[in-house]
Amino acid sequence: MPKVGICLAGCGVKDGSEIHESVITILALDRANAEIVFFAPEGNQHHVVNHVSLEAQNEKRDMLLESARIARGNIKNIKNIKASDLDAVIFPGGFGAALNLCNFGLVGEKCKVHPEVERLILEMHKAKKPIGAICIAPSLVAKVLGSQKVQVTIGTDPGTASKLEAMGAVHVACNVDDIVVDTKNKVVTTPAYMLAKSIKESASGIEKLVKKIVEMIA
Repeated sequence: MPKVGICLAGCGVKDGSEIHESVITILALDRANAEIVFFAPEGNQHHVVNHVSLEAQNEKRDMLLESARIARGNIKNIKNIKASDLDAVIFPGGFGAALNLCNFGLVGEKCKVHPEVERLILEMHKAKKPIGAICIAPSLVAKVLGSQKVQVTIGTDPGTASKLEAMGAVHVACNVDDIVVDTKNKVVTTPAYMLAKSIKESASGIEKLVKKIVEMIA
């Protein structure tokens, strides 16, 4: 049974992990008979958003505690996760990926990645284990593995794509129902809600990504 990690960044599209993308990933992995390992960094989110009014709130929420909502409590601190614990890892999207796991959403190509997230991506890459990234989460991979000319996609937006390329990545335009596979670096990405207009459109690419990630596990 393959053991696949899901790295979360909170709970909610505007300030954490995108819930639809996360749940589709979970369901697809479960259908593939994979063992899922949930984890997230510990520490405050960049901000908290009221998902009705879309206004920022004057409060603090911890990434790990919020992510536990999606994981139904079965979650670990990323600092305790090593590449040797996993066969693959997947990063769902949502603004949390670009605000909490890194700050790409604030400063673009000049972003910095959360130290533990960067460490794990580098460990997985060195171990030649598959890495999946959904929606805006490929920005993480582009920053960490840009020197490897990693191929990724965020869909078809030229502005965002140019920022990924400024970090050294090779951006490949991709439709919502497809994936981009970098066989050399063992990285699989899909646009999901960067392009999706519905949950079924988001699912079409994510399910392909999960299938490919499981196939790539040696």
